[in-house]
Amino acid sequence: MNALSLPPDFEGRVQRDEPMSKHTSWHVGGPADLFFSPLDATDVSGFLQGLEPGTPVMWIGLGSNLLVRDGGVRGAVIETHGIFDELERRSDNDVWCGSGVACAKLAKQCIKWGLGPAEFFAGIPGTLGGALAMNAGAFGGETWKHVVSVATIDRNGVRHERPASDYNVGYRHVEGPKDEWFLGALLRFELRPGVSNDDIRQLLAKRKATQPIQEWSCGSVFTNPPGNHAARLIEACGLKGFRIGGARVSEMHANFIVNDGTASAADIEQLIRHVQQTVEQKHGVRLNTEVRIVGEVSHG
Repeated sequence: MNALSLPPDFEGRVQRDEPMSKHTSWHVGGPADLFFSPLDATDVSGFLQGLEPGTPVMWIGLGSNLLVRDGGVRGAVIETHGIFDELERRSDNDVWCGSGVACAKLAKQCIKWGLGPAEFFAGIPGTLGGALAMNAGAFGGETWKHVVSVATIDRNGVRHERPASDYNVGYRHVEGPKDEWFLGALLRFELRPGVSNDDIRQLLAKRKATQPIQEWSCGSVFTNPPGNHAARLIEACGLKGFRIGGARVSEMHANFIVNDGTASAADIEQLIRHVQQTVEQKHGVRLNTEVRIVGEVSHG
């Protein structure tokens, strides 16, 4: 399917035509030309330097907040989860966290250290890398409120240390140097010795009671419009339970689209567009997607 060449040292370690449905929380997505699970940052550097110039590169953590189309992804996909997993306390208030660390793990460790507010990270269903890329938030907390600096790697495999001020950050939006990806971040919290795992348990119980976390979804599909809630607008249109193919709007939380096990990426994308059109017609509000939609439409 593709003729992308690799340096000899990587040939045996890179999957070709790897189904992205194995790596996304929606369990859909066509093949990636190249799929690489590096050993460490030096390994990534060598891989990036060995790629043919112009080869597109995409990074993936736990594959939440991501819709990969059925035609798959051209170029290379680099997996971070389970690789960039350093998590250490650097001072009384500062924590170094690798981009492959699950946000829930970061939340629990901060509580052990008596640091906060970090409980909200337990409500983010991805890795720190994904949370940094989109300023993910939950339960009123936001990732970049805690970022002091980040470590990145660029298209040429060169590493950089950057202060948070190098980035323009807003609600579910982060803009920074082009063609650089996060390896980790230095995060700052307050000393909160009274915080316990009960706080996380309560937040997770609330999430379980209000979100379809037992089903295949990507987390929230749409960002909340100013002064409103996407879920409220979708529900007001009577769209809970509405389905296209194997994809449907969750009856539990209208800002979630679930895959019943038979959905294609095309079903999900069509349903996203239908929800946007319906809400715009009825409420005059254009919902923006929080989920990233990538890859090519299948013509098969």
